[in-house]
Amino acid sequence: MSKDTKPAQKRIDQFLSGPGGRADDWRDLVEGAKVWARGGDRANYDAALAVLSVTEEFHGYPGLRLMAALREAASAGDAAASLALATRIMQALTTRSFRQHASDWNLKDDGNGEDPDLVPTAFAQQAGRRPYFETLIVTGLSTSDWPTLATEWRKLRRPVDAFIYEPVIVGSLEDAFCAVMLNPNIASVVNNEGFALRSRHDASVLRPMMTAAGLSEESDASALRLAHIIKRVRPELDLYLMSNRDVEQMAGSPDANVFRRIFYSIEELLELHLSILEGIQDRFDTPFFDNLKKYAQRPIGTFHALPIARGKSVFRSDWIRDMGEFYGLNLFLAESSATTGGLDSLLEPTGNIKKAQDKAARALGADRVFFVTNGTSTSNKMAVQALLGPGDIAIVDRNCHKSHHYGMVLAGAQPLYVEAFPMTEYSMYGAVPLNTIKHALLNAKADGRLDRVKMLDLTNCTFDGHIYNTRRVMEECLAIKPDLIFLWDEAWFGFARFSPFLRRRTGLGAANEIEAWMRDPKSVAAYEKQQSDLGKNPSNEVLLKTRLIPDPRQIRLRVYQTNSTHKSMSAIRQGSMLSVKDVEFHTVEQQFKEAVFTHASTSPNQQLIASLDVSRRQMELEGYGLVANAIEIAIAIRRAVNTNPLISKYFRILGADAMVPAQYRQSGFKDYLDPSANWATALKSLDDDEFCLDPTRMTLVCGMAGFDGTQFKGILASEYNIQINKTSRNSVLLQSNINNTRSDVAHLVRVLAEIAGEVDRGLTQGGANAKKTFEARVKSLMTDVPDLPNFSHFHPSFRGDAGAKTNEGDIRSGFYAAYDAPGCEYIRLGDAEIDRRLKAGPDLVSASFVIPYPPGFPIMVPGQVITQETIDFMRKLDVKEIHGYDAKEGLKLVRTEALAKIGRPKPGAAPKLKAAS
Repeated sequence: MSKDTKPAQKRIDQFLSGPGGRADDWRDLVEGAKVWARGGDRANYDAALAVLSVTEEFHGYPGLRLMAALREAASAGDAAASLALATRIMQALTTRSFRQHASDWNLKDDGNGEDPDLVPTAFAQQAGRRPYFETLIVTGLSTSDWPTLATEWRKLRRPVDAFIYEPVIVGSLEDAFCAVMLNPNIASVVNNEGFALRSRHDASVLRPMMTAAGLSEESDASALRLAHIIKRVRPELDLYLMSNRDVEQMAGSPDANVFRRIFYSIEELLELHLSILEGIQDRFDTPFFDNLKKYAQRPIGTFHALPIARGKSVFRSDWIRDMGEFYGLNLFLAESSATTGGLDSLLEPTGNIKKAQDKAARALGADRVFFVTNGTSTSNKMAVQALLGPGDIAIVDRNCHKSHHYGMVLAGAQPLYVEAFPMTEYSMYGAVPLNTIKHALLNAKADGRLDRVKMLDLTNCTFDGHIYNTRRVMEECLAIKPDLIFLWDEAWFGFARFSPFLRRRTGLGAANEIEAWMRDPKSVAAYEKQQSDLGKNPSNEVLLKTRLIPDPRQIRLRVYQTNSTHKSMSAIRQGSMLSVKDVEFHTVEQQFKEAVFTHASTSPNQQLIASLDVSRRQMELEGYGLVANAIEIAIAIRRAVNTNPLISKYFRILGADAMVPAQYRQSGFKDYLDPSANWATALKSLDDDEFCLDPTRMTLVCGMAGFDGTQFKGILASEYNIQINKTSRNSVLLQSNINNTRSDVAHLVRVLAEIAGEVDRGLTQGGANAKKTFEARVKSLMTDVPDLPNFSHFHPSFRGDAGAKTNEGDIRSGFYAAYDAPGCEYIRLGDAEIDRRLKAGPDLVSASFVIPYPPGFPIMVPGQVITQETIDFMRKLDVKEIHGYDAKEGLKLVRTEALAKIGRPKPGAAPKLKAAS
């Protein structure tokens, strides 16, 4: 490539490119060096080195010395030396060997020992592997003093240190911001006073990005200001202050709580070094897992009811020894039904499980966290049962996970179902529009029933990746009912806490922002101004069109969030966490314990609890980088599929513009692949849009290739060893996570290319008939799709105490009506009796939940009146798995005679079912 065509210089703030982008930059450098070393043009090498000379300032390795050596070799025109050093650095980065091997830090790979100034011998003196991290040092010293400063920090290393770290030095607030965003290895930050405000580099998107992140442009470059900026984007980091001012006064300020510790700058650095290591140790400690490992190594006699404990019944057996050999000895040594001897009780934790849950609460931004070992289905039911009682009304997304519906049955609460916007073309629903939710609340208020509406229960993000504007939803709902409880089912979204971009869209992330807003005196002024503008009695139409501001003096912030830790973190299957941020928790704590006792096993799996503990450790120490990589992997998949000429003929991944209707994308954001997209535009979307699309969740349309979702899922699993979770009529859902690598991307793309090639060849070689058959199949999948049925209404027998404008119903009585066998009947789906009754009556009333997979939501619930729309959908369904429906028996319905005998409970009373005659 000539100098005239060399790529434009990359900006340091283009964050769509993460860890993989850095690897690509180093690969480009090595490839450019190879061309130069063979006598070719060196322009590509110079361009790549210019890019890396900027971005590598924010990383500990290769560091100032090795980067300077690269530039010196280039200036000297030494192509061979440039190639050798660039190759060695790239290999060390790829294999991550620099974290353990001092030789990777040497200027020359000649085996002649280490540079003591660069790598003190303590780096390699301790036997065994020590976790490596990097510490950001923000200083006002001249850049010429940075090498000396780095050497002073390295001299603090000792062989007894449990961890080893490398300093990363910057000299401005903007560079510090870029460093914590670009470098996932940074685990702690030391703020010295006297640094500059502006970056030394090109950062044209940086300032609007900081503004979009809520970090408005100011002239303040104080250490305290920087600490608050860093804490907002990466709350897991430990921050330390080195000040030459009145540290006693600063330490007493509430604003200084962001710092783990404050030091007077002329004091000995060793104390700061030890504090940094102690902070990492605090996050590294896993109270339950650490104790479980100790327990497993103790000589213990087991006289309790768990024969598999210690593994003797396994390893001494001729018949099941293979299970022991497969899982290993430690699994069985760590099994016990005891809650003493270093262990703890999950039902009433007071020891190391309690400590582990407290650490998880810190990591997730919650007041408290409960570990759950039988999945988020149980977490949801616990929350619903603890927070709702008989007769309470909950506004619920009809398309939520079945555990919420069953929770309403258990609690005797009355669901007021609200509908998500439909995506009929792909046989899926999106999320519930805010106006629909506000309309339900305002109707309840008009009916005089707002006091009975206790909870808003929503799925965030949805299976298909729709993310609510959680802060806006909660604020506007709190403006109508200040003590409303929010239950956010974030089963698939737990990782979002560790992304500064996605965190604001989580229930707890938004709750913490609302809490901070409530403390701001400007919040009261904003509320009072809006009240003045609205007048005394604004109409519902006005309220629906207004972005409502709650009264911060009246808000009782009550937020619950459930996460399937096993779905997005390194926990064993069924590991879940239930997070609480509720100012009124003391009023429900006892009933919460009862819900735990009701649902949690008295024999929880120790390995599950340990994995929850360890998954928290991982996410606090490296979650930021892992999530950034998952997002980068997803964008790479999107780009590879949608830009490949062959693959894109038959497959495509839907963008945000296809998944979220334009009226809910107020920012105008189209997609992550849009050429104009960067994190500044993405942040504007995250702040302003009613719904966003989780970049890690990818709807791959396969109907254009003639495959329905279930069929294509089977092909991927049986023929190519690719596993996926969800399907729709004409699509499958791909999901990137912290486990994926670029090799996974390559495998997926190769498979899609192979399948697309087979389809293409079949059409080319099959003649006109094959093409006609194919087109008919595609039309059936992509065009002739059934309309999605909305929830109709509960039968009047289950609405004895319902309001005139609200649509809640007594689902518990509907559910138990099915227990009365003589009071139920079955009618097959194709029977003409169904059509007759739809036209002439009596009503068809469902006696059960009917949940087809796909789409995976209940199209019928107990007590619901079945409509023509639902029957049409059922008859067009071409799926094998429908929970709650037996094709041989038919639809299970409540008989008309039995409906007349259903008891009609009074408001607040437990629903009752009259005995059938």
